[in-house]
Amino acid sequence: MEYHEAADFCFDLRRFRPKPGTESTARLLAHLEDPHADVDFVQIAGSNGKGSTARMLERVLREAGYSVGLYTSPHLEDLRERIRVDGRKIPRAAVCDFVESAREYITDRAADGESPTFFETMTAMALWQFGREDVDVAVLEVGIGGKYDATSVVDPTASAVTSVTLEHTGILGDTEAEIARDKAHVSPDDVPLVTGVTGAPLEAVRDVAGEVVTVGTATDETEPNEGVSAGDSTPGPDVRVAYGGRTNHTEAAVSIVADGWDVETRIPLLGEHQAVNAGIAAALAAQIGDVSDAHLERGLRSAFWPGRFEVMNTEPLVVLDGAHNPGACERLAETLDTYDYDRLHVVFGAMHDKDHRAMIDALPTPDAVVTTDPSLDRAEDPAVLAAAFDDAGAVSIRVEAAVQDALATALDAAERDDCLLVTGSLFTVAEARSRWTRTDVPKRVRDLSDAREALEDANVAAGDVERLDGDAVHRVVRTVLRDRQATVLKAELLRLGGECALSGLERDDEAVDAVLMGTLTQFEALVERLEARARPHGLTDVARELRDVLERDAGAIDGDGADGADGVDDSRRATGTRSRGVSRSDADRAAGGSEAAFPWTDRTAVMGILNVTPDSFHDGGRYDAVEDAVARAESMVEADVDVIDVGGESTRPGAAPVPIDEELDRVVPVIDRIADLDAQISVDTRRAAVADAALEAGADIINDVSGLEDPEMRFVAAEHDAGLVVMHSIDAPVVPDRDIQYDDVVADVIDRLSERVLLAEKAGLDRERIIVDPGIGFGKSSAESFELLDRIDEFHALGCPVLFGHSHKSMFARVGRDHGERLEATVAATALAADRGADIVRVHDVPENVAAVRTALSARDPERFDWTA
Repeated sequence: MEYHEAADFCFDLRRFRPKPGTESTARLLAHLEDPHADVDFVQIAGSNGKGSTARMLERVLREAGYSVGLYTSPHLEDLRERIRVDGRKIPRAAVCDFVESAREYITDRAADGESPTFFETMTAMALWQFGREDVDVAVLEVGIGGKYDATSVVDPTASAVTSVTLEHTGILGDTEAEIARDKAHVSPDDVPLVTGVTGAPLEAVRDVAGEVVTVGTATDETEPNEGVSAGDSTPGPDVRVAYGGRTNHTEAAVSIVADGWDVETRIPLLGEHQAVNAGIAAALAAQIGDVSDAHLERGLRSAFWPGRFEVMNTEPLVVLDGAHNPGACERLAETLDTYDYDRLHVVFGAMHDKDHRAMIDALPTPDAVVTTDPSLDRAEDPAVLAAAFDDAGAVSIRVEAAVQDALATALDAAERDDCLLVTGSLFTVAEARSRWTRTDVPKRVRDLSDAREALEDANVAAGDVERLDGDAVHRVVRTVLRDRQATVLKAELLRLGGECALSGLERDDEAVDAVLMGTLTQFEALVERLEARARPHGLTDVARELRDVLERDAGAIDGDGADGADGVDDSRRATGTRSRGVSRSDADRAAGGSEAAFPWTDRTAVMGILNVTPDSFHDGGRYDAVEDAVARAESMVEADVDVIDVGGESTRPGAAPVPIDEELDRVVPVIDRIADLDAQISVDTRRAAVADAALEAGADIINDVSGLEDPEMRFVAAEHDAGLVVMHSIDAPVVPDRDIQYDDVVADVIDRLSERVLLAEKAGLDRERIIVDPGIGFGKSSAESFELLDRIDEFHALGCPVLFGHSHKSMFARVGRDHGERLEATVAATALAADRGADIVRVHDVPENVAAVRTALSARDPERFDWTA
């Protein structure tokens, strides 16, 4: 079964209307032999905030060392986002396996008029995956209500109700008290229900749950107990939270105090309501297991949750928030009020079953609004929303059919000191967010085998693969689009003589994989056509991204219709590291930056490894004395190294973490001594405190093998305007023999790195200062490491320089080289990486690898690269 067939099967179940009760889900799970039986579950219900709370709890538990499943809805771009294990989306192969196991049963039930719904099936898939992965704890976001929700098929070990507002009244009840009673049925038998509910709904929760742990601000008070006079209230909440306001444009300070523990930290989710959600997550974590204050502090701060008051830019201020009901819009308005801006621009798209007028009334009155229509059948007509904004007093109102066009219109109108808010629905936010997250990947196609692989990886139907593989031997670009965009793009490229293959999954509300095939001339004409007719299909961003990727892949499109040379042109190193406009204004970028200071802007650079540790896998103990380390650095410079990477903690398999003071004592004196050498200095560390001290001592670059697991790291890099290497890693130090399932290791790693890069960018770094590293050996097999080497050029889709770190690693056992015998294989891989477009190679043996890089570059362009000059 192909993935698009499995996904289509699931989406087709949307034709069945939701129905109350857990029986259908329980029967489906019984058919699957109850794979979830040995998993501990946490249920989180609520009108608003349940997704954010689930994410915060999941991050805290993972920080404490638990393996954690997370089930949330809806998804932003990909069905698989709903089901995660330790942060990783369920693989496409697993979705296929599940549907294969359940399809016959579901079809038979449908024939009897009792088919599981889409949500019930997705819930069963989540529980099935969590059982297969043997997670310690699974956190479930409740769909609707609590008593009859599909997730209530489990017996939770802990649960929460975050908030209660009037919603789904036709199902849950006509009053907040009735809705609260329904949601409170997620309460476990022997553990108090945790809740942020106050007032009369809290009493309704108590009627159902019995024992309750309340969470709220220090000024909150519970309702009087029965028999107590109205003037005497019970004490404030059991868990008190205080919202300290924003500490920067993306984080806020919170403190949480309970009986026997307290914590102060920062969270990347803004607003006082998110402080309450953090308190709920902390209280749940305390019920579940062994969680320290340090785990709470770091876990809560690492709980990034896309589309929930997400600040994408500061000049102008651009905020994405999926507020979808009046209560959420009220809290959004309160948080937005903490920012200073001149004019407010709003992009608004909502579902037709929402109370649009109440939502609009809860928001600040915008100076300009663009209503729009996310690609969903349930979306409200933008003209209807425009009328509601007109009644609310909005000054300037426009209608755009596509979310991307609405966003482009608003961005064009917004000035540096204005605010642009995208809201009304998570579906609207998802389509807008693609401006910052979509990656157009150039595919290197050498023969028919490569062509077929490129098509099959995009879930193109088998018949189309056979028909089109011969057309995919020129330039090939893989991208992800909305269905309406993909249809227009395919028609335009066909008119130009090119080809376009779309995945079998073609739905208005889902992303579509598209593989574009043609000559450079055809691609140039396609870009020009898209730019000329960008509206009303939201193709402005598509044209811009496509032009960027073609320039990186084959040199700038020169406009005269001539094809450029095949292969990777080195001009992309000087011009191809685009920034998507998160932290600095376009005017600032036009004025130039410090990109030219990096050696990899015009060629592949060599980063030499200097391990000042006693236990690193290749050279541990050789340079742990300062004088020995300095001498080693000097010899690297003599051999023409470009960057010296100083590391004070081994990440080899099984290595023990080094105390922070010891790591500082190892690296800072060395960096201080070598800072004036004719090479840039990098510090190889997972800890922000070590990075900060190293940069103060003279380092230029942070090499973070954990991929920003320390939430302070990105801010340290931004404060120093340093280079930042962001590596994809499953574990650091490496966990031996850990089996990670990838559908396509390159695509999956790019997908994961795209969010990590965006985090760094939102902290204030431009993409030319963010280097991506696919993480050879960190959660990849030898075969997967070689696949990453062969396709290293695809990582330029992220718009960042690319580092390849392979020196003496276990991948070379695959070619018969044991530890201590891998120099020749390392040098060969260096030459291949340089030829395929790596910007930096990280190696132990500098002279040999410098020679390999120079040989590879000279072979590609002998006129340009003359190393004797």
